[in-house]
Amino acid sequence: MSKCRDEDVEEFAEMFKALSNPNRLRIFLRLLSCCAPGTRAIVDSNIDFERCACVGELGQDLGIVPSTISHHIKELRRAGLIRMERRGQKIECWVDPEAIASLRGFFS
Repeated sequence: MSKCRDEDVEEFAEMFKALSNPNRLRIFLRLLSCCAPGTRAIVDSNIDFERCACVGELGQDLGIVPSTISHHIKELRRAGLIRMERRGQKIECWVDPEAIASLRGFFS
């Protein structure tokens, strides 16, 4: 841990803060399990469960309304855990492979 710079500690604290919310952690783990880090999943802005095989299902059995899922996804992005890119009405969303590598390094 002594090898970590102050800015690294702040970055990890933001990641852990985002993941400390149980619903965000569940969403992140589902995104991680259905899409390898760096693999993009298409998200309809209305979280259309029929057309979104990966991210659209994230909140399906969590009892979370689509607007709240959107908020959680944005918080995960803000913490640097996932990446998002808008393409019209759709959003591409993927786990940031660099964040996973950083976390792996933090714990090793």
